[in-house]
Amino acid sequence: MDASHIELPGCEVEALERHGAQVRIRFSRTFIVKSMTGAFERTRWWQAGDLLIEGVEGPVDLPQGPLKVTGGDVYDNIYTYRDLIPLPLETAGQVGCRLLFEGVEAPLEVRGTRLRLEMKATPRYIEHIHAG
Repeated sequence: MDASHIELPGCEVEALERHGAQVRIRFSRTFIVKSMTGAFERTRWWQAGDLLIEGVEGPVDLPQGPLKVTGGDVYDNIYTYRDLIPLPLETAGQVGCRLLFEGVEAPLEVRGTRLRLEMKATPRYIEHIHAG
């Protein structure tokens, strides 16, 4: 089965915005790893995109961009994705994220009721990832 995911460490955030009950995390660069059925090697790509969390209640302390992600978790109901975002991503329920940024002491914690990832433009090839 073909599969893709974003590796969170190293991703670049250009801005974090809140509009009412929605938080938008604008990634200027994400790093996507693609696997193909029957292939021994994976490939790495980069692409811009926005992570949107809707149904956010209460205050959220948004750090100022630009920022570099050092790690984090994405919550999709009973699933926790450590240091990655599955592609595609659109889900509802108890969702959110916890992101760590280089040079920022406190993690960004956002919880909501709907989570989706909107990728922008065309993915750009970086390299093959050699097995072993």
